Amino acid sequence: MLLRRRLTLINSLLVAGIILLFGAVIYQLISTTLTAQIDRQLKTAAEELVDQLEAADPDGSRLLAVDQVNLAGRYRVQIWSRDNRLLRQSGNLTQAAPLDVAGLGGGKPRYHRSEVDGQSLRVLSVPLQVGQRPAGTLMVGAELALVDLIQRYILTVMVWGLLAAVLLVGLSVWRSTYRALEPLEEVSDTAVQITKADDLAMRIPYRGPKNDEVGQLIQAFNQTLEQLEDLFNTQRQFISDVSHELRTPLTVIKGNLDVLREIECIDHESFHTINDEVNRLSRLVNDLLYLAQAESGQLPLEEQEVALDTLMLEVYQQALTLAGDSIQVEIEALDQVLVQGDQDRLKQVLLNLVSNAVKYTPAGGEVRLRLWKDQRSAYFAVRDTGPGIKAEDLPHIFKRFYRTEKARTRSKDSGFGLGLAIAYWIVEHHGGEIKVDTEVGRGTTFTLQLPLADPEEG
Repeated sequence: MLLRRRLTLINSLLVAGIILLFGAVIYQLISTTLTAQIDRQLKTAAEELVDQLEAADPDGSRLLAVDQVNLAGRYRVQIWSRDNRLLRQSGNLTQAAPLDVAGLGGGKPRYHRSEVDGQSLRVLSVPLQVGQRPAGTLMVGAELALVDLIQRYILTVMVWGLLAAVLLVGLSVWRSTYRALEPLEEVSDTAVQITKADDLAMRIPYRGPKNDEVGQLIQAFNQTLEQLEDLFNTQRQFISDVSHELRTPLTVIKGNLDVLREIECIDHESFHTINDEVNRLSRLVNDLLYLAQAESGQLPLEEQEVALDTLMLEVYQQALTLAGDSIQVEIEALDQVLVQGDQDRLKQVLLNLVSNAVKYTPAGGEVRLRLWKDQRSAYFAVRDTGPGIKAEDLPHIFKRFYRTEKARTRSKDSGFGLGLAIAYWIVEHHGGEIKVDTEVGRGTTFTLQLPLADPEEG
């Protein structure tokens, strides 16, 4: 069932239930009020008849004077003896049956509804006494035709009013939900078009207020589409990059194997080339495996005190080897810093930042390292004099498989666009953050912030 139909049905049933409940209360209230009014009239009439009996027979044998009681009027009256003999009844009664059989010989006044001569009556049965002895029963009945008419009128009004209200509410809900749910139909249509056309660039237009529920839903859906589009483009670029990275070393390996097969002798240079390409493939597979484990939560991080200054010195020695004589690597500041975390992973972050700085710094340039702390955090900064990062690349440098050097040929030591993504994940899961300050043509500074192991000692 469509949502519009369900909403219309639910609202119509709800309105019908409310009207039925309200109508039942009104119906019962009016019926009770009218019945109570008739009961008061019957009581008054019965008291007047008893008074007439007492006035006609002051000696106490009042039932002997029943013929002197005036029974003319709009009420139906019967006077019965103690042995259930009809002594007298009003002229508007044609049958000698009691108005209320259960009321004969009762010890208390009793109100009851009866059917007499095809008419509904409200009957009051009052016991008559001579001294303390029961002497008979007085029955006074009033017609309920007016009450029945009013009740039927109320029921008729309720039924037609209920039908009209349900119809009006149903039409109103159907029309209002059509307008309210029309954007959702656009969402559904757009989703179907995206599925058929495989075009994640499509977005759902919305002309209503953005802060209502539908507007928020469409905005969230468009944001999801945008993220899916980014992810799809990233994965597509990743497939392209990985295919290129795999094709190059495999081509080199195959070529060298062909050379070895043709010359049928050991060529150390070919073996060395094959070994380099195999190492590149191993790094690629290891990086991909690391990211997969990290994102699936299967990569636990150790918790121990780590001397960040010691790690920095180790990374500095490796940076000197990477830089050789062409790039100057210096330590500007070195403080004793203890942080809490995984020593191997933190070293991996520092080495990644420093090796990137060396890699992108031209010959004759400089790479400078700094390590310091304040009362709560430790800071590590690496500054290079490389080409810098363009503004359009800056928001993406920590994304997986993203590289700023797409347009130029990469060397055999180039990375795969995974190093900064891995570093970002490690730092984030250590409660820290990485900031970038760059200027095209003048260099880049990466600053790593980590919480101290014991802030009190900061």
